[in-house]
Amino acid sequence: MTDTFAERLLDWYDRHGRKDLPWHHNQTPYRVWVSEIMLQQTQVATVIPYFRAFMERFPDVRALAEAPTDDVLQHWSGLGYYARARNLQKAAQAVMAEHGGEFPTNQDALEALPGIGRSTAAAILAQSHGIRAAILDGNVKRVLARYHAVHGWPGRTAVVRELWRHAEAHTPDTRIRDYTQAIMDLGAMVCGRRQPDCHLCPVNDGCEAHAQGLTEHLPERKPKKAKPQKETWALVLEDGDGRLLMERRPPNGIWGGLWSLPELDPAITLDELPEAVERQLGLACSEPDPLPDVRHTFSHYHLQIHPVRMVVQGQTAIADNDQSFVAESSIPELGLPAPIRKLLETRHQTSLLEGTPTV
Repeated sequence: MTDTFAERLLDWYDRHGRKDLPWHHNQTPYRVWVSEIMLQQTQVATVIPYFRAFMERFPDVRALAEAPTDDVLQHWSGLGYYARARNLQKAAQAVMAEHGGEFPTNQDALEALPGIGRSTAAAILAQSHGIRAAILDGNVKRVLARYHAVHGWPGRTAVVRELWRHAEAHTPDTRIRDYTQAIMDLGAMVCGRRQPDCHLCPVNDGCEAHAQGLTEHLPERKPKKAKPQKETWALVLEDGDGRLLMERRPPNGIWGGLWSLPELDPAITLDELPEAVERQLGLACSEPDPLPDVRHTFSHYHLQIHPVRMVVQGQTAIADNDQSFVAESSIPELGLPAPIRKLLETRHQTSLLEGTPTV
């Protein structure tokens, strides 16, 4: 039996859908995969320049697998959720080592690769090979939750299981590439999070949320918890040649594997910082010059960064291989967290001579 939902959606896509995004051209499994990972929790307009630069630097899976990790992270800097970039390279290396450089065409084998879940694997199969596979990204969850009036937060197992059932049922046997893009486009262009354009929707006459006046309430949002706030000192340590001390963060955790500024416990007072730097880093420094605070919000907490500039006096030998004094001209080449990059770019513009942070 023909699914009216898919039929109407494809007719709408033919007239209004997006067909000229960078990843729509030459839809190889590699290009589809990179675009899908970049688009997770990131808007299309933000992704486009990153995708183009990434493809220019890493045109195929071999180039990505063999690239220095710092280079990969540098090309990801600003997209956030850096575990995505680390898993991207791990998956590329697995494709080279275990699959002869070719992405598998089996969904289970794709899902076994680092960072590839059920929906991403399906998108790779559908868009690069035209294989029938249902997707369920954020846009699709929103469309189906409204169309079928599915209550509950889509992060809950029972809710997502019901949404998968609907996704499988609506996915047609033909025009798989177009349908996959069409349902994503509907969520992005018409069935948006706020104030959806129901009058433009090709399936509005069958939408239960529209009929019941629930479009603003579905899908239900994740139950809110108050985000805790954490604080840290970020040390802008300059040597006599104008180089900055940079530190590679551990591979796991926040900003894993990126280069950043050394940090110190916020319980240390401003006056105690020079002694703490000498004790922990072995560097004698000038009195601290506070810079404007930077506030950054992660998914689970707010981070209040208290940057402070200090000039290193005397020797600058560093025993730790994950720390290095870097020429300022070379810093843009490093993979840096976006707030740290912004902090370093603006630090010359202002400093705090009074009203230092209390921590």
